[in-house]
Amino acid sequence: MPPLVWLLIGLLTAVLVVVGLGVVRLRALVHRVGSFECGLRPAGNPQGAWTQGIAHYGVGRIDWWRFWSVSLRPAQTWSREDLTITGRVPLDAAGRPDVYLVRCSYQGRDVELTMSSGAYAGLASWLEAAPPGRRDVVV
Repeated sequence: MPPLVWLLIGLLTAVLVVVGLGVVRLRALVHRVGSFECGLRPAGNPQGAWTQGIAHYGVGRIDWWRFWSVSLRPAQTWSREDLTITGRVPLDAAGRPDVYLVRCSYQGRDVELTMSSGAYAGLASWLEAAPPGRRDVVV
């Protein structure tokens, strides 16, 4: 076989391995206990693009991973002590009746998250269950 064919076979194999690793990573994230789908964008930009991902409750923190990535580390991590919910709005107008736009503040930066009503209830409960002294975490 000519070298060009071997090069194409090698390139195709590399692409399949990367896609396969991404699928395995996504499946592992989705099936973790305490994981939920969660879109993310910086607050204050209603025309900004949403990045879809998976959030996971950890000990005293929430880790957030992008859906399609080969990174083994979370793209964002929010500690319970510094995360505050500042508001929520149902997204009924977008044809998604069970999804909320949740506005949060983290270390002086505002972010917007999209999540299901069940995921919002879990997030609010998780923040309210913080150690004593944190009573202002949910609006």
